[in-house]
Amino acid sequence: MNASRTTLRSLAALATTVGLLRGLPVFAQVTPAAGYTPPDDTPTIKVGTTIYTDYTYTEEPTTVDTDGNTIHPAAFNVTRAYINVTGNISHNVSFRVTPDVSRLTTTGATTSLDGSLTFRLKYAYGQFNLDDRWSKGSWVRLGEHHTPYVDWEEQVYRYRFQGQIMAEREGFISSSDFGLSTHYNFKGNFGDVHGGYYNGDTYSKAEANDQKAVQIRATLRPFPMLGVLKGLRLTAFYDADNYMQGDARRRTIYAATFEHKYVNAGYTHLDATDQPTAVAAEVKAQGYSVWATPRFPKGWEALLRYDYLKPNKSVDAAKDRKIAGVAYWFHSQQAPATAAILLDYENVTYDTLLAKPDEKRYAVHTLFNF
Repeated sequence: MNASRTTLRSLAALATTVGLLRGLPVFAQVTPAAGYTPPDDTPTIKVGTTIYTDYTYTEEPTTVDTDGNTIHPAAFNVTRAYINVTGNISHNVSFRVTPDVSRLTTTGATTSLDGSLTFRLKYAYGQFNLDDRWSKGSWVRLGEHHTPYVDWEEQVYRYRFQGQIMAEREGFISSSDFGLSTHYNFKGNFGDVHGGYYNGDTYSKAEANDQKAVQIRATLRPFPMLGVLKGLRLTAFYDADNYMQGDARRRTIYAATFEHKYVNAGYTHLDATDQPTAVAAEVKAQGYSVWATPRFPKGWEALLRYDYLKPNKSVDAAKDRKIAGVAYWFHSQQAPATAAILLDYENVTYDTLLAKPDEKRYAVHTLFNF
C-alpha cells in the first residue's frame, strides 16, 4: 500500500515537473526583457500631397501674340502636384509611390491633350531599412528614387517651390532616376554618405543604351556638438557617367551649408564635362551658387540667391541669376504639414556671346505640403 502511494506521488511529481519544464521555454519566448520595446511590424500606409502653384508676370522678354500685339506673358501655373503614397510592410521594409504633374507637349501630330497637365511617375521604390544592422537612417533603395545630391541640398534650401537649385535648374543633374542606391548615417551625427548605380538618363527618359551612372555624395558635419557650429556641413558629390561608350558626362560639386534658427545659407561650386557624341567637342562648364534665407519673427523669411554659370569655359561668356523675395511660413502643429507664400523677383542676364535675351519675372509662389 505504502509502495503504491509512493509510486503515485513520484508519478505526480514527475508529471508536474515535466509540465513545468515544458512550460518554461514558452514563458521565456514571450516575456520581453525589462525595458525592451520590440519593433513595430504592423503594416501601415499613408497618403500625402505636395502642391506648388504660382502667378508669374514676365517683364522681359516680351512676346508677340497671334494678332501681332507685343505682350508681357502672365499666367497662373501648377508646377508640382505630388500624391505621396508611403507605407511600411514591416519595420525592415517600406515603399513609396509618387506621381507628379508635367505639361504635355508633343511634336508632329498634336493630340487633344496638348498643353494639359498630366501625371507621370516621379518616385516608385522599395526600401530595406538597415537600422538594426548599420545605423539609424541607413537603407537600401531599388526602383525610381532620389539621386544623392538634389534632395539633400533642398532639405536645407527649402525653396524648391520658387525654382530648383542651380545644378538641376541648369540641366546638369536630376532629383530622381532609376537605379539602386544605399545610404549610411555616421554615428555621432558626423554626417552621412549616399551612393548609387543609376541609368543616368533621369526619371523623365528611358534608358538609351548600356551606359550607367555612378553617383556618390559624402557629407561631413565637423562639429556636431559645438554650439552654433553644429549647423555647418561640408559636402562633396561626384557623378561618373557616359552618354555613350567613351563620351563623358561628369559632374563634380563641392558645397558648404549652414543651418541655424535665424538663417540657412549655402555655397555650391559646380564643374561639368559633356561630350554627347564621339564627334562632338568636349565642353567643360563651371559655376557656383550662393544663397541665404534669413528668418524673422512670426513666420517671415527672406530669400536671397545669386547663381553664376559659364556654360563653356573656352568661351568668355556667362549667365547669372539673381533672386530676391519675401516669404511667410504658416504655423503648423505637426511636421511635415507645411504651407508658405513667397513674393519674389528674378533676373537672368546673358553675355552677348550666349545670344539669349535677358529675363525679368515677378511672381507669387505658394507651397502646400501634408
